[in-house]
Amino acid sequence: MIKSSVEKTYRFIQLFYFFAFFSFGSLFPLLSVFLEEEKGLNHTQIGIVIAALPLVTIFVQPVWGMISDYTRRPKRLLMIASIMASILGLFYPFMQLFYLLLIGIIFIAVFQSGIVPLSDSLSLNFVHSNGKEYGNIRLWGAIGFAVSVFILGRVTDLTGSLNWIFYFFSFGLILALIALFQFPRRSEEVSVSFRAGLKVLLKQKPFMLFLVSNFFIFGPVLANNYYFGTFILSVGGTLSGVGIAFLLAAGSEAPFMKYAQKVIDTMGVLNVILFSALVSCSRWFLYFFEPSSELVYATTIVQGISVGLYIPAALILVRELAPPEVRATAVGLYSAVGNGLGNAFFTFTGGVMIDIWSTAGMYGFFSGMTLLGILLVTVVKKWTTNLVKEPIR
Repeated sequence: MIKSSVEKTYRFIQLFYFFAFFSFGSLFPLLSVFLEEEKGLNHTQIGIVIAALPLVTIFVQPVWGMISDYTRRPKRLLMIASIMASILGLFYPFMQLFYLLLIGIIFIAVFQSGIVPLSDSLSLNFVHSNGKEYGNIRLWGAIGFAVSVFILGRVTDLTGSLNWIFYFFSFGLILALIALFQFPRRSEEVSVSFRAGLKVLLKQKPFMLFLVSNFFIFGPVLANNYYFGTFILSVGGTLSGVGIAFLLAAGSEAPFMKYAQKVIDTMGVLNVILFSALVSCSRWFLYFFEPSSELVYATTIVQGISVGLYIPAALILVRELAPPEVRATAVGLYSAVGNGLGNAFFTFTGGVMIDIWSTAGMYGFFSGMTLLGILLVTVVKKWTTNLVKEPIR
């Protein structure tokens, strides 16, 4: 009976990730296109609006964490975050002025930014306690993201309206709420305060250098989610084509995430990170030369390597480089630097570069920055020896 209950909870957590990332996939890939075509913003303004999402994440995610630690009710907070983000998403298409669009996205980000860390906190504790694998949960997020972008590409192409991305965003979060009722109630207890943990981590040179490398490697990957649709349209693609491209890209992540631990056990965690980063760098460099839309579609499947392998490997490395008593703080800091600061910097810079140069030029910049990140990882590799291959279970 207990085993049956564990399996039921496991399936509902996977279902939550599917619908939560279905929601994110509905909105983020086509947000820049929506702001340009529906609201008439230039790319610098678009960069500011989109960069607000990760910037808010940097400052608000720790607040969600502190409230969760204080109340010990992450599940209830996750429900609040999902409901509020869903409601705010319904009102966003009716906004017109740049400043209102900026303020509106900030309010959405305040609640949306709490969804992933709160759900990760609950699910990571669950898999550690029940001998499951985080990768087999997270891959359902990749599938949900892929499915939603494909559907939205078709819907927006057929209807001629991009307002649908917000309606599907809200609808996806409502469906995710259904799965939340079967979530475990509590996450892992916090043994060290964030401030104390930060002091310890600042002394860990390999860990801090990897944070910097992650900024340069994963920042462009996240920024690409916002501008890839614009790039496809610039090389002759359609909105339906955007959906197909993201279906191939995000869909390819799932099988790599499923077998990521086996690859890491075979190659070593740092070698996997270097390999996946090199694939990203090569992809951005190819886009610098503005290949045909057919070639762009063909290369999207390498995202399975550059993201599907990188995310699990990076999270494992963070846990290996951090002392056991500050691992929770290390994961939070890693997320803030890569998903927050790196995302914001490259999203804003990308918008400016599209305005003053071109979308292809932006990808040339991304390629150079990723190469810099790869060089920093090679230094981390020299500094570290005998890393323990620790699966996320």
